[in-house]
Amino acid sequence: MLVYKVLRGSEWAELEAAGESPGAPVDRADGFVHFSTATQLPETLAKHFAGESGLMILAVDDSAGFTWEPSRGGALFPHLYRPLRRADVLWARPLGEIDVEALA
Repeated sequence: MLVYKVLRGSEWAELEAAGESPGAPVDRADGFVHFSTATQLPETLAKHFAGESGLMILAVDDSAGFTWEPSRGGALFPHLYRPLRRADVLWARPLGEIDVEALA
């Protein structure tokens, strides 16, 4: 199963340049990298990224070592307790180039 990470353009550029990243500021503050399943992704975008441009959607296989923990409404969300590595990313696309609803 694929899980998804939303990064701002500058965060994606950092991951590309360094080969790994502790994630977005919220990830760094929380001590893990937040991900969403395909069904959780639309709400994640609406709640945390509304009105932002230049967003990238990254797909990562759920075998990358995630811990599934309850979050919004008790739903289990995938969390990565290590830096996100560029090698983890199966594909990355600008938000405007994919149909997020069709991922589910």
